[in-house]
Amino acid sequence: MPAIPAATVANLRDLGTLPLGAGRSVREGLVFRSGQLDRLDPADAVVGGLGIRTVVDFRTAAERADRPDRLPPGGPGIRTVVADVLADFLATSGLPPAARLKTLLSDPALAEEHLGGGRAQAAFARTYRAFVNTESARASYGAFLTELGDPAAGPLLFHCTAGKDRTGWAATIVLSLLGADERTVMAEYLAVNPGVREAFGPLIEGFTAQGGDPELALALVGVVPAYLEAALDEVAVRHGSMEKYVREGLGVPDEVVGLLRERLTVHAA
Repeated sequence: MPAIPAATVANLRDLGTLPLGAGRSVREGLVFRSGQLDRLDPADAVVGGLGIRTVVDFRTAAERADRPDRLPPGGPGIRTVVADVLADFLATSGLPPAARLKTLLSDPALAEEHLGGGRAQAAFARTYRAFVNTESARASYGAFLTELGDPAAGPLLFHCTAGKDRTGWAATIVLSLLGADERTVMAEYLAVNPGVREAFGPLIEGFTAQGGDPELALALVGVVPAYLEAALDEVAVRHGSMEKYVREGLGVPDEVVGLLRERLTVHAA
């Protein structure tokens, strides 16, 4: 689906209407993805009109403290679920590129030192594997799916910082469970690139103006198939299938998956 044109929220998208095969699609108006909400204008009528009742925040504690979310109109009625995907990865490997884009893009020398020469791609692949194999990630994505399966959750929005990596993996899990084919899953994953590059445009321009490698900037800001494939490979190696990953790795029972499918799937008339 194309991005929803909300001026104050980066990369806001409804997963609704994405095709699932056999005349089915994702139900509109129930599950949204975006970048962080720190710039949300409470007067933004587009976001206010979505009726968001639950926000799942995949960011680290430092990210949340640095740029707190501004919740959509609805005030106390909106529930925030903190699901820190990278907590365990942080403890062993330090802050990954996905969580420090602004710092790296403001310092070309630092970016080149740590991530030049193809190291950015390798770093993202390690991070994506951590989405599957670390305890904090498993708990976070398990909590996210449990929320989605709850009929009382209302329309739900999930996000990280840029809305492309931690959020992209969450969307992949959901679409895979609903029965989307590989092409649909990958297309939705890659579709964030224009919005993310627009959101980070000034930083990219500043980075290259200071002599930074534009290819490195794009590797940091965008997504490529190899990143998602690293996580999918980790699922295959550790669990054999997405279904087993969700059941065994995330601890989400089949009954919850059934509720999620019933809630988020619609059949064509």
